[in-house]
Amino acid sequence: MDHSSFKKTTPTVLSVKMWPPSKTTRQMLVERMTNNLTAPSIFSRKYGLLTPQQAEQDAKRIEDLAFSSANKHFQNQPDGVANDDGTSAVQIYAKESSKLMLEAIKQGPIPKEVQIQSTTRREDSLFDLSGGRRAFIDEAQAHELLKPLTDPTNSYTKIRFTNRSFGSEAAKVAVNILFSIKDHLTEVDLSDFVAGRPEAEALEVMSMFSSALEGSKLRCLDLSDNALGEKGIRAFASLIESQRDLEELYLMNDGISEDAAKAVREMLPSTARIKVLQFHNNMTGDEGAVAIAEIVKKCPSLEDFRCSSTRIGADGGVALAEAIECCRRLKKLDLRDNMFGVEGGIALAKSLSVLNELSEIYMSYLNLEDEGTEAISEALIKSAPSLQVLELAGNDITVKSVGRLAACIASKQCLSKLNLSENELKDEGSILIAKAIEEGHDQLVEVDMSTNMMRRAGARALAQTVLEKQSFKVLNINGNFISEEGVDEVNEMFKDSPEKLGLLDDNNPEGEDFDDEEEEEEEKDSEMEAKLGGMKIKQEEE
Repeated sequence: MDHSSFKKTTPTVLSVKMWPPSKTTRQMLVERMTNNLTAPSIFSRKYGLLTPQQAEQDAKRIEDLAFSSANKHFQNQPDGVANDDGTSAVQIYAKESSKLMLEAIKQGPIPKEVQIQSTTRREDSLFDLSGGRRAFIDEAQAHELLKPLTDPTNSYTKIRFTNRSFGSEAAKVAVNILFSIKDHLTEVDLSDFVAGRPEAEALEVMSMFSSALEGSKLRCLDLSDNALGEKGIRAFASLIESQRDLEELYLMNDGISEDAAKAVREMLPSTARIKVLQFHNNMTGDEGAVAIAEIVKKCPSLEDFRCSSTRIGADGGVALAEAIECCRRLKKLDLRDNMFGVEGGIALAKSLSVLNELSEIYMSYLNLEDEGTEAISEALIKSAPSLQVLELAGNDITVKSVGRLAACIASKQCLSKLNLSENELKDEGSILIAKAIEEGHDQLVEVDMSTNMMRRAGARALAQTVLEKQSFKVLNINGNFISEEGVDEVNEMFKDSPEKLGLLDDNNPEGEDFDDEEEEEEEKDSEMEAKLGGMKIKQEEE
């Protein structure tokens, strides 16, 4: 047989694309999730069963969010990716749907009374939509929810739209109403009001609200939890630039980067009246901190400043510290969870020495170490006579600097809360702290000395001291190296008021000894207490 007449053929490969799903498939998923959300389960017994109407609304919202996430992933795939049939997008679609559905189940049903309150709540002229579960707002719901604001006789001066996500259509309804009442408004809370929306739509909604409220004379503006970034800040430009009487500004958890911080600095027309300024949980960094510092310098009325968890290092810490020195009315300062280091701590000490009205200071997790802690302690001995809260947790503080720290604490007779957890004070330092709060300190209610390498002697000294305080509420000495006998002894001391002693479930009686002499430590307890018991905390004359 002549095989030359046969042509060589290549099998045809059918390419099946998995993404995007058809409208029918998407609708089928909505129906399936609706059924799951209304079906009795172990979760519904714990959190409650959703009504069919609530379940359908949640299912549509969940599917829309899951589709957006998966579609964005698919569109961002580089051209020519092998086997790019959409399988990974389908996996994300399914994973997001499952995750969001579980969240909806755990949030439980919205009681009827809560639904009513969320639209009609009136409290000190406050119109509040924040009650109940987070929900997407469509055009029809916006008309219904915001109806009380259209009443010509309403006396609302404060609005809170947090926990309600506005899309473009709902925003069109809202902005028309807000424009008509903006002259009466003094406080506006738009935190977390575009959650789950695509970036383009979220920015459009922000811009619409900004234009509607432009020219209002607000004393308080809250734009937190909106992942603003520089784009979001600029979307609110017309509103921010028109505010000359602001007393409170909240930009927490907003993705405030260096550029976003600079944008805020450029837009604020006046800061003379600002009393509260909060930038918690952003990605500001050192350069962004410099921009914020320039704002702070121009806030002579500032009473409450929060710039915690903002990725600020030594350079930014120094800039902020120098700026804070200009705020002589400051009462509350929260700089927790940054990396100021020793250099930032020393700069901060210089500013603290002149801030006599401080009542609350939160300086945990700043990497201050002994040198920074000593500088701050020395500064506070001379200032802040009415200090009520002092937090210095997680700063690598050892017994080396505890002398000046104890002297500082001893001088603060109004102290109600002291947090020195996650340091290395050991028994010697713990006993000195106990001595510092022994005399007076009648307003002391909470002491946290957890995770300090403390053993029996330190635990006993602290317990004896706080039990003498009538108003005292809780002592936390968990996470230390207290022996089993020491734990029993402390529990016995608190037998008449066990609620005043925190848990000891993380205590490690077998913990490493500080000087490799673990077997001798317990024998030295009495000797150490006798040695330190007669020590006096030297206080500077003011």
